[in-house]
Amino acid sequence: VVGWAFAGGVTLWLLSDVGFLLVEEPTLVVDAHGAEPVLAWEVVTTGVRADGTPSRLASYVDARTGRVLRREEQIHTADGQGESLYSGTVALQVTQKGSSYELRDATRGGNHTTDMNGATDGFACSAFGWGCKTGTIVTSPSTTFGDGTGADPDTAAVDAQYGTAVTWDYFKGEHGRNGIFGNGSGSYNRVHYGRDYVNAFWDGQKMTYGDGDGVNYGPLVSLDVAGHEMTHGVTQNTANLTYSGESGGLNEATSDIFGTMVEFYAANSEDPGDYLVGEEFDLRNGRGFRRMDNPIADGKSPNCWSSNTKNLDVHYSSGVGNHFFYLLAEGSGSTTFGGVAHSSTTCNGSTITGIGREAAADIWFRALNVYMTSSTTYAQARTATLAAARDLYGAGSTQASAVAAAWSAVSVS
Repeated sequence: VVGWAFAGGVTLWLLSDVGFLLVEEPTLVVDAHGAEPVLAWEVVTTGVRADGTPSRLASYVDARTGRVLRREEQIHTADGQGESLYSGTVALQVTQKGSSYELRDATRGGNHTTDMNGATDGFACSAFGWGCKTGTIVTSPSTTFGDGTGADPDTAAVDAQYGTAVTWDYFKGEHGRNGIFGNGSGSYNRVHYGRDYVNAFWDGQKMTYGDGDGVNYGPLVSLDVAGHEMTHGVTQNTANLTYSGESGGLNEATSDIFGTMVEFYAANSEDPGDYLVGEEFDLRNGRGFRRMDNPIADGKSPNCWSSNTKNLDVHYSSGVGNHFFYLLAEGSGSTTFGGVAHSSTTCNGSTITGIGREAAADIWFRALNVYMTSSTTYAQARTATLAAARDLYGAGSTQASAVAAAWSAVSVS
């Protein structure tokens, strides 16, 4: 302890390796850890350690002399692992609680995963914001979770937790963003939502995943969809693109773009990077919901912008943004990613040379974080990404020229 202060009647203690911590009401206890029992005050402080790990520190102070007897960190992290549905055996950070372990990552803002066990929120939650369910935190008697099959409900939780961790690392490592909210605080996942629910969503606080219908789709917890849903949170806390019209299409495209980037970033041989979205849980043909090289392959998502784009469902109008990003990153023509053949043409008959997915993602993220607003249209997204490219690479750079060419190639001029 190197100092203290008062704030609104609450004592704040300054500890050299933790910082100012909020003090809970002290409790008088008998500390029997030494040679002789000592009457002591247990003072519990909560805060965040220097490496971002949450702290819940119990300090035991001699009630007679005021001497600090000992300190005990009550948040215990551990290296664990999970057997996932789609990504094989994956490393996890878990938190010990008593004799068991929780699927809670204290090193990444406390991100954790709960099991809804088929429950849903219902109308009251969506309409009035009350009666919402949080689910039950996923626990294990050991540091291993899941068995790699759908028979163990913890397996889907492993995929969700792993996807959250990789997405956190991607945004922090590649774009300097510290979590969804940008302040180091985490959110959480809910798995096994509803019965035969073929969807996943972000609601402003958390990610939620259905188990699919078991016929056409399995649990929607694949790595790219986890990245997709967490990115909705990043978008909400940056440009906050309105979820309708062209801005809604850009919102969905942003999630597809960074969900795809997360998949490439993970470099997981069980789920190699590609430009398909949701292929892992597609039980029909493994093609997924959408593809970015040729969005119209689903019969609904246009490759090219038109005056009707704003009237489409946002999951389909995203096709224009997805196609732009693919062309900017990889260029036109044919190639293979993750063992899947990809082929992309342009709307104006041009040939595009890609600048690489990392550069393309850097440009998109800066445009999202600096230039886009809630009502940004595709034409304005062109302006935003051109400004971002000039910021990062200079006016007249190859990258800036490629941005302009790729937008023209999807009929946004």
